Amino acid sequence: MNFWEKATGSDLTREWKAFQARAEALPGDHQAAWGQIIAHLFPYGDFTGRNLLPILDAALGLLEAAAADGQSVHEVLGDDIGGFCTALAGGAGARTYRDRWREQLNGSVARKLSRLGG
Repeated sequence: MNFWEKATGSDLTREWKAFQARAEALPGDHQAAWGQIIAHLFPYGDFTGRNLLPILDAALGLLEAAAADGQSVHEVLGDDIGGFCTALAGGAGARTYRDRWREQLNGSVARKLSRLGG
C-alpha cells in the first residue's frame, strides 16, 4: 500500500468491497451474523478501522468455513455474538474508541487546569 492509498482510504474501500462480496456468498443467517459482528466490533476500531481488518477477515473466514461445512451460526458463534466479538477484540477489558477519547479529553482538561492553578 502506498501513501496515496492510505491517505485517501482507497485501500479500505477495496477491502470492504471484497468483504461485502464474500459475505454476499454466505447463506442468509450467516450474512445476518456478519452484520452483527461488524456492528459489535466497530467500537473497538481506531479512527480508520484499519486495525479491525485482520479480525474481520478471520471472522468472515470462520463464517465461510462454517457455511461450507453446513454448520449453523449458533453452532459456531454460540448464543452471544456480542461476547464473541468482545473476545475477538481482546476481552472484556479491551479499550474502545470511546475509552481512548475519554482518556485524551481527561488528559487535556487536566493539563489546562494545572496551567491555571499555577
